[in-house]
Amino acid sequence: MSPDRQSHRQHGRRPGDAPGGYAAGLAADLYGFAERLTEAEQAVLEELHTVLQAEVRPRLLEAWDAARLPEAITTPLVRLRLMDPPVLTRAGEPLRQLMRGFISFEIARCDLSMATWFNAQASLFRTLCRIGADPENAAELDQRIRAYELTGVFALTEPGHGSDVARGLTTTATRTPDGAGWVLEGAKRWIGGADRADVLATFAREAEDGRIRCFLVPREAPGVGVRVIGHKASLRIMQNAEIRYEGVEVSDAARLPGIDGFADVSRCLRQMRSDVAWMAVGAMAGAYEAALRQVGAREQFGRPLAGFQLIQEKFARMLGQLTGSLALVVRLTEQQQDGIYREESSALAKMQTALALREVVALAREVCGGDGITLETDVARFHADAEAVYSYEGTHEINALLVGRAVTGHSAFV
Repeated sequence: MSPDRQSHRQHGRRPGDAPGGYAAGLAADLYGFAERLTEAEQAVLEELHTVLQAEVRPRLLEAWDAARLPEAITTPLVRLRLMDPPVLTRAGEPLRQLMRGFISFEIARCDLSMATWFNAQASLFRTLCRIGADPENAAELDQRIRAYELTGVFALTEPGHGSDVARGLTTTATRTPDGAGWVLEGAKRWIGGADRADVLATFAREAEDGRIRCFLVPREAPGVGVRVIGHKASLRIMQNAEIRYEGVEVSDAARLPGIDGFADVSRCLRQMRSDVAWMAVGAMAGAYEAALRQVGAREQFGRPLAGFQLIQEKFARMLGQLTGSLALVVRLTEQQQDGIYREESSALAKMQTALALREVVALAREVCGGDGITLETDVARFHADAEAVYSYEGTHEINALLVGRAVTGHSAFV
């Protein structure tokens, strides 16, 4: 049994106190939230964990050093069909939102770049198409997305506009003279996976009325230029890109009719912030478990390092942040599963879990000493990647203001 699976003795549980399978082996879930999953759901997560440890984790160090996302670490996840797991299909069970959350959690528990890559397709692009596509075509489009027959990205952020993109978006869409198509001009930045996606789901402001539209633009369309952003210190494995649109022509059929303003974009973001919150919690678990492995193997002054009071206090703080964050995202997901979607709820979850992630990875790095800055311990990777999670899908400040607006009734946005 690997060290990160030895949970019950470390946390005061005895074998038999909790059900078997994925939930029983999850060291970072002290309160047993994973026990809410069905047997079939736990089987999917157990297989996912096995594949990540056997086929993905051994390749992460090299991928980080090279700042590349090789197919050798993406193909195993594509093979598992995590957007419609065969095990659930055979059991006649739907893919519940709680299960979707735990899938993101488990991938992020291994690596945040991999979780970001997965969610670019399974959350951002898929959610956008489900909300924005014509109902007659949505089912076929979703099937192709789930099978990775059509890959895409969510191209919203611009070189000069991130938090203010709702009002500041400058990419334009102008109707062609015959009214049958559009011409796109502008640029996007920090678009994860754009270098290999089939289509770029591009948000643009209609020149005539100023409304926000979205177009599925082929990556290889004339006038599209994609440049990978280099020299990153965070999420090095995941490739982010800058996109240029110079006189790019698309047909009207490329427009997603369900995106008719920024309110529709916000509908997408509510779901995406929830997914990022799950990823933050998964990364906390990964850093916490990596630190346990490292500290558990060391001695100082002739005694086990894990037996020192100050070390144990730091692990208790890590577990407290992790447990509180897991409780938050599980309850949020249960509400959304019941059809309750509130902007302030998803904003609070993303804000709080990203903040907690920063503390957990810092403590994990601290207890590992000098080894905490090496990739071999895994902790350094989580420590660096936490900074990107803290910023994307809404900065701490923007999410705080969304929550503040909801609780006070006053908007602080200009």
